[in-house]
Amino acid sequence: MDDIVRQALAKWPHVPHCYGWLGLDARGDWYMRDDRVQALGGFASGRPGAKGSRLQHDKLIDFIARNYEPDPQGQWYFQNGPQRVYVELETTPLVWRVQPDGSVRDHCGRPAEVMQGLLDETGRLYLQTDTGLGSVHTQDMVDAADAVERGLWPVQEVLSAELPGRYGYVTSPSLLQKK
Repeated sequence: MDDIVRQALAKWPHVPHCYGWLGLDARGDWYMRDDRVQALGGFASGRPGAKGSRLQHDKLIDFIARNYEPDPQGQWYFQNGPQRVYVELETTPLVWRVQPDGSVRDHCGRPAEVMQGLLDETGRLYLQTDTGLGSVHTQDMVDAADAVERGLWPVQEVLSAELPGRYGYVTSPSLLQKK
C-alpha cells in the first residue's frame, strides 16, 4: 500500500466504502462504472454497456494495482486514499500472465508460485497459487498449455460456480452489500 494511502487512512478513518464503481474483467482490465452503467446491470451480466469504460491511464492503473487486496470476507478492493473501492469481478480476483518459462505474474505485475491448475466445464484454465486463485489470460493459453504438458502444473477438473466458495472470494461485493 502506498504511503500516501496510509496517511489518508489515518487522517480520515471513517470514509464510507464504495461499491459497484470499479470492475475487473477476465483479461485483467479495469473498468469504471458510473450510476448510468450500473443501472444497465451487473458487471459480469454480459449486457451491452454494463461493464463500463475501460481504464487506459497507465498511472491510475498502476496506483490501483499497488493498492489492490482482499478484505477478510474475500471481497477484493482498491484502497483509494481513505476509501475502499470494492471491485466487481468478471471471473476471479487475479488474472495470470504466463511467461514462456512457466512462471506467472498477476495482472498487477506481482509474481506467484503455481500450486496447481484447475480446468472448468467450459475449458477455462485457472491457477491456484501462493497468492490466490486467478484465471489465465486468454493470450497466454499456448504457454499455459505448454506448462501443463511439461508437468509443471498438475491440473484438476472443477465447476466454475464452485470456485468463489472453494477459494474464498466474492465476485460481486455490491450484491453482497444489498443482501
